[in-house]
Amino acid sequence: MGRPLKILAIQFKYLGDAVLMLPALRAIREHHPDCLLHALVPAEAEPLLEHLPWLTRLWSMPRVRGSPGLRQSWPVIRALRAERFDRCVDFGSNDRGAILGFLSGARERLGLDDSRKWLGRRLCYTRRVSPAPPGQHETLRLAHILSAWEIPPPRSSTSEIHTSKDQDLRAAAILPLGKIICHVASSQPKKEWPVQSWARLYSEATAAGLELVFSSGVRKREREILQDLQRLVPAAPILNAIPDLRLFLGVLKRARAFVSGDTGPLHFAAGLGVPTVALFGPTSAALWRPLGECHRALSGAPCGCDGNSAVCQSAVHCLSRISAAEVLDCLRQIRLGEPQEDVAPDGA
Repeated sequence: MGRPLKILAIQFKYLGDAVLMLPALRAIREHHPDCLLHALVPAEAEPLLEHLPWLTRLWSMPRVRGSPGLRQSWPVIRALRAERFDRCVDFGSNDRGAILGFLSGARERLGLDDSRKWLGRRLCYTRRVSPAPPGQHETLRLAHILSAWEIPPPRSSTSEIHTSKDQDLRAAAILPLGKIICHVASSQPKKEWPVQSWARLYSEATAAGLELVFSSGVRKREREILQDLQRLVPAAPILNAIPDLRLFLGVLKRARAFVSGDTGPLHFAAGLGVPTVALFGPTSAALWRPLGECHRALSGAPCGCDGNSAVCQSAVHCLSRISAAEVLDCLRQIRLGEPQEDVAPDGA
């Protein structure tokens, strides 16, 4: 009997893209249950995959956007080459992923065939697959890449993220159970629901007996949105900035539900099994919303912004057409996770 098939999966895009890759990774495991399945992601995405029970090994390397960073990456590349992978799939199908796949030394290297992109990708891949038909959800688009290996889509298109007991214990000191987390910020301001709408949601949800707590990323601009919210609603509870992604995941896991625009934490929450309400404007809910019965998505008015712009350019923000009442109605519709017993230290 020969050695098991050894496969390397690469995803070097945004954090949310790493989460949306997980169903495709699971499809590989389902089709090749005895394979040795490795994944390579940027160092900042490592907490999203590190506790997956069906992943053989997780690799990560530092990433500086706009810089190849070969000095920091070369030790990892050498170690990858020593693994002698049979196959490599680049789910991001971008320049960095294509080059890393080539340098991994895998005998067969798979990626998307996109004639509009850098010609060098064609040299890096040994097999290319045409993009999925337009209109497919991102998880299905990523799983489509595996069709070149005759791997069918996963049985479930939902993502999964696991946390450690240590993360859960640390998170218990930050967020009481039973709260609904509202994440007000995004790396792209055009994806953000207006702060006045968050203020109305707080008032209406509080009157309905729901407990909200507000969060954002750690950047100054994002924290300033929370300050604006507190000026409108001084009683609104605010989560302190949590720069540690592992700890942030533990906190998200404790939420009764999660509300946000189309941003990475939305996909983190869904992967942790937390019901979500997603607010879409400049991006498509059909392509990017979390999948599953416990998730809801709302779309604003058609967006007229330039797709390359991070800031809304319209006189009336498309997301402002989503009302607080609609969000509250979605929270009532989804099966809210009920508060459970808190975790306790060993021996307590």
